[in-house]
Amino acid sequence: MKDIPVADVRSFAILGHSGSGKTALTDAIAFKLGLNDRLGSVDAGSSVSDYTDEEKSRKISIFASPFAGEYKSSAGRRYDLNFVDTPGYMDFYGQVLGAVRAVDAALIVVDAVGGVQVGTRRAWQACATAGLTARGFIVTGLDRENASFDKALAGIQETFGANCLPVSLPAPDGAIVDVLGAREAPAALAGRAAEIKSALTERAAETNDALIEKFLGGEELSPDEISTGLVQAVATGGLCPVFACMPLKGTGIVETLDGLGRLFPSPAGHAFKDVDGKDIAPDPKGPFVGLVWRTVIDTFVGQLSYVRVISGTLTPQTEMLNTSHGTREIAAALVATVGKKQTPVEKAGPGDIVAIPKLKETKTGHTLAAAGSATKLPPLVFPMPVHYVAIAAKSQGDEDKLGTALTRICDQDPTLQVERNAETKQVILKGLGDVHIDVAVKLMKSQSNAAVDTSTPKVPYRETVTTQGEGHYRHKKQTGGRGQFGEVYLRVMPRPEGETEWFHDKVVGGVIPGNFIPAVQKGVHEGLLAGAVAGYPVQNVRVEVYDGSYHDVDSSEIAFKIAGARAFRESMSKAHPVLLEPIMTVRISIPDTFMGAITGDLNHRRGRILGMEMEGSVQTVTAEIPLAELFQYSAQLRSLTGGQGTFEMTPARYDVVPSQIAQKIVAESAKNRTADEEE
Repeated sequence: MKDIPVADVRSFAILGHSGSGKTALTDAIAFKLGLNDRLGSVDAGSSVSDYTDEEKSRKISIFASPFAGEYKSSAGRRYDLNFVDTPGYMDFYGQVLGAVRAVDAALIVVDAVGGVQVGTRRAWQACATAGLTARGFIVTGLDRENASFDKALAGIQETFGANCLPVSLPAPDGAIVDVLGAREAPAALAGRAAEIKSALTERAAETNDALIEKFLGGEELSPDEISTGLVQAVATGGLCPVFACMPLKGTGIVETLDGLGRLFPSPAGHAFKDVDGKDIAPDPKGPFVGLVWRTVIDTFVGQLSYVRVISGTLTPQTEMLNTSHGTREIAAALVATVGKKQTPVEKAGPGDIVAIPKLKETKTGHTLAAAGSATKLPPLVFPMPVHYVAIAAKSQGDEDKLGTALTRICDQDPTLQVERNAETKQVILKGLGDVHIDVAVKLMKSQSNAAVDTSTPKVPYRETVTTQGEGHYRHKKQTGGRGQFGEVYLRVMPRPEGETEWFHDKVVGGVIPGNFIPAVQKGVHEGLLAGAVAGYPVQNVRVEVYDGSYHDVDSSEIAFKIAGARAFRESMSKAHPVLLEPIMTVRISIPDTFMGAITGDLNHRRGRILGMEMEGSVQTVTAEIPLAELFQYSAQLRSLTGGQGTFEMTPARYDVVPSQIAQKIVAESAKNRTADEEE
């Protein structure tokens, strides 16, 4: 966007645990870059990145917020710096996953009091999953009581490796010392600064055979060799710089920005790959390639698609091809955003992040490329939802808007999913937590004027049989003209594992003509939709029709269909039917100190622990838990762990509901059927 070569472009995602100081750092950087005329504040509601009404009221980051500015370093070098502030709250982890795919490096913020937390580890894992090797840490909050840079650094090194080395240090007088800067360290830090410089020089030497030979031979590396080696070490993950900073005071911001320009790679040092694994050269004169990493519905502009330019130069009125969808798009305009402020730009090159308004078919994760191009980037992969609510329109007017509102909200946030459950006749909205869903519901109201009520979803129970049972039904009806006649004998039993065919014709001697067997099967299939226990769908059964009778004149398909359905119901009732419930496999990550509370809660939820894994101070518990016990689990886990616990879940199987619980479900089902009949 500026007249700055690609070699001096840098892009970063700002990540970390909720409350670690990411947004305070963002505001301090934006202020230093001249993007804001005052230092923004979350508490005052003036933050550059947390600018939406929801973020202001909750005082947490909800959306990934990009901003960019030109920075002239202390050495006089001009950089184009691009940042994306991301949420630390786990409900909005999808925003993090989009952001790490749009940048060349990650800055993980660690609070000097709280140290490494669950969100810190998850940020690191997000980078690893995205293949983002260039990472650094920024320790904030050093001006708080009980803050310790050394303790935070030790936690970082213990968790993420000895290659996490400090490049700036807090001085006794409250200043921040740039270890690699031109100024000499004060006497109190001189010895430590010299040790760090030596360790950094060794890291630089390790990136090149010639340099390591020179270093081991006792020769000094030149400043250019050290600089080139450090950038290479950071780009490949051999070095993770650790910065010290006090954003609220503005202390350490210059030292941090100098270090970001000095140590981190340009777009040329981070190879984006297409779906075939081929590198895409970040050439501003090459064919355009861009990744849509976030989609927003703006109240005034409409849809905004945030694009990271990977190759080529994008200008307004450029014709593009959406290679993910196969449709043509026009970049009618390019916009740079700083919070809610939008500024038109005339061009964007590799490393830049811009928003394009009003693209027609483009969604988050799609690839935009030059017309005629076939380049396609790997899709974004998002976590499965863990929190479900049933939603219903508050009024008839809202009913008409509901479909559009749901489509719009899911287009903006791929971690939201909508399911229209035919069994429970409910519309289910799924997300990453209760706060995530609450925000989505409010956005539906503000963006689409659709008001909805939410409730706990009905559990999609199933039924099956445990033994063999036989049933018989003779359908005979005489109405004066042609009558109806069909007689069917059935057996129902558990279907053997691995067997796919569920209906078997065992009739011999033509007691039921072959042309009526499909009608019997249709009747049984209808019976499978509502079982004999509580009217839930039936699964994993084998049905055999083995006898019956017919009438030459009165028999018909409808007669045998009715007879098949009634015979199935009787045979199932004699085969010891049981109620089944969905079981989920759940992985819960928590600090070790909360282990007792979590295991006790799992027992209360009828959970069965399958295993435990320890990584540092974080314990990961794998368990199987009935879905019925998980609808409010995201809020409960947050309460039990002070917001430090996370979990993910996937469907495992259906299992038998305990008898005492099944009795309540059957009674409730009967009550509901009676109420429906009375209506």
